[in-house]
Amino acid sequence: MRVPNSVVLPVGTHVDCCREEEVEEKRHDIMAKIAAMLAERKSNLAHFINNLEGSEEPEFYVDQWERLKEMENCTLTILKLVAVNCTDHRDIKKLENTILEHVKNEELFPEVVRMLPPVYRQVEVAIVDIAQSEEMADHGMMDLQYLLSKLSQCEHLATLGRELLQDILRYLHRIGLVVWYEEIKHLESTVFLQPTFLITMFKLLVRYRLVQQLESIS
Repeated sequence: MRVPNSVVLPVGTHVDCCREEEVEEKRHDIMAKIAAMLAERKSNLAHFINNLEGSEEPEFYVDQWERLKEMENCTLTILKLVAVNCTDHRDIKKLENTILEHVKNEELFPEVVRMLPPVYRQVEVAIVDIAQSEEMADHGMMDLQYLLSKLSQCEHLATLGRELLQDILRYLHRIGLVVWYEEIKHLESTVFLQPTFLITMFKLLVRYRLVQQLESIS
């Protein structure tokens, strides 16, 4: 709810661990919990806003009030949950097609037909070149300011500013080319140019049927 006009596609995994009749029950239960969570969040926001507006000195809380009002005005569309068997390639392909179908829906994404400025494509190509260069470490991590200096060495990007780069990184983060956690203080100055490295690391930490694998070891 912090991003205007957000669209969320819930995905339920491990369908192979459920009986067929359980899948719809769990789908309904998850969607109900999401709806309840959103309702509670909206109620809490309204409560906080009312408290600030009703305070004895509301002028001291203008910044907080404005941030809360912005969050209150953010819309959030929850799509129907997609149940997936992660061990079945056909289900993974079905999920991929579902995502593509939703992304192309102009009602859900009215800006899908918006033309991006040429500089977005230029930065995208330059970042891909940097990520594939020999000097790039396998982890693909790069300091934001250093990335800006590297991009500025390109003749057509010599005037690229930090603010514009951040806008472009948000876009590239959304399409999955890079990973940039600007909302996390300790990571806001780090850009991951190799998202696959993070995926590999996550796979090492979270493994399918982990409990069964640990039990087999013991």
